Amino acid sequence: MKVVLEHLTKIFPSRSKKEKNAEVVAVNDFNLEIPDGKLIGLLGPSGCGKSTTLFMISGLQEPTGGKIYFGDDDVTKLAPENRGIGLVFQNYALYPHMTVQQNILFPLQNLKGKERLSKEEMLKRVSEVAKLVQIDEYMNRKPSELSGGQQQRVAIARALVKMPRVLLLDEPLSNLDARLRLQTREEIRRIQRDTQITTIFVTHDQEEAMSISDYIVVMKLGVVMQAGKPQWVYDDPANLFVAKFLGTPPINVFKGKVQGGKLYIGEEDVFDVPGVEDQDVYVGIRPEGFLLSAEGRLSCTLSGVDVMGRDVSVVSTNGASFNPVVRSIISADELKNISGDTVRFNLKEHKVFLFNRETESRVYFGGQSAAHAEKLAEMEAEGTFHASHEGALPREADDKPKTETAASRKRGLFGRKKSR
Repeated sequence: MKVVLEHLTKIFPSRSKKEKNAEVVAVNDFNLEIPDGKLIGLLGPSGCGKSTTLFMISGLQEPTGGKIYFGDDDVTKLAPENRGIGLVFQNYALYPHMTVQQNILFPLQNLKGKERLSKEEMLKRVSEVAKLVQIDEYMNRKPSELSGGQQQRVAIARALVKMPRVLLLDEPLSNLDARLRLQTREEIRRIQRDTQITTIFVTHDQEEAMSISDYIVVMKLGVVMQAGKPQWVYDDPANLFVAKFLGTPPINVFKGKVQGGKLYIGEEDVFDVPGVEDQDVYVGIRPEGFLLSAEGRLSCTLSGVDVMGRDVSVVSTNGASFNPVVRSIISADELKNISGDTVRFNLKEHKVFLFNRETESRVYFGGQSAAHAEKLAEMEAEGTFHASHEGALPREADDKPKTETAASRKRGLFGRKKSR
């Protein structure tokens, strides 16, 4: 079932009598077309509007403006029970006094009219769904007798048993430990592929979203910042927010400038960027974008080395870095080449991103421009959906580009004399 959101907006009125105009825009002119049978991850920090968007799709919240379509049907004003959705919450919401079978059966028992099934049909459907989510061995147990992962499977089975047109998952893995999260997200992906139900998955965990989604939608303050295939969004971020939000370890951000076709970080000429006009920029370098070299153009002060088996994380500092430390991922074979207090790097072009200092939008250079245009043409040809935010970025009052580097913040914290 294709889901289309047209100019979807949700504004919560002010609760303050003194500030009657202090409205909260939770979702701002949201436009998105979700292809049939795909799993979409709505991704962003707390307060970005992802759950509000999900609740409007489900019908639990009414939009302030815009339209919601399931296929060709306008469901904007339709009651939740008439939309054909399955909804799974973060807290499972299972009935503690019922068995697993009774919990899954409950939605079918509430069907009325033409949708009403016979007892045999209901039990058959419950059995099929239980086998799909691999909990058929626990049908006579109560929720308290199940692990967190098993309880989540029961919640998913209960949502699937109605054979919904759209499956909605609101941070379904947040209550699980790390191992169970990994297992359960793989199960969700398997179930979605087996059923081919259009699924919308809300999470703040970027690794979670990127690992199981066909497409991700990165949001900030109710606005779509970028949408597309996970790897494409990671490899080609449209703005500084997306670049910083995606990636583990996070991207390294430096204060830089372009002058005479060269990129400077601090006083060092680290990269050639022909064709880019002179300007102040933010420089984002992925941890895997560093090449250890004795003649490298970027120098950092070595702080330590974290050995992670196959790879090594070099921890260093640089006066122009906005991050407290600079993390560089290199091969463990290169560990022997690290000596002294200074490490020098060359940079991989496709792992270096420039952003305008004022707008934080992407500044392409070298082969990046051609690669970007080629990828857009490829996605258009195959019908892959994608979107990038245009114009000024949404900001909170304290969400402005930081002008202090990590080094200057450190001096500010520890360089003051104690007052007597």
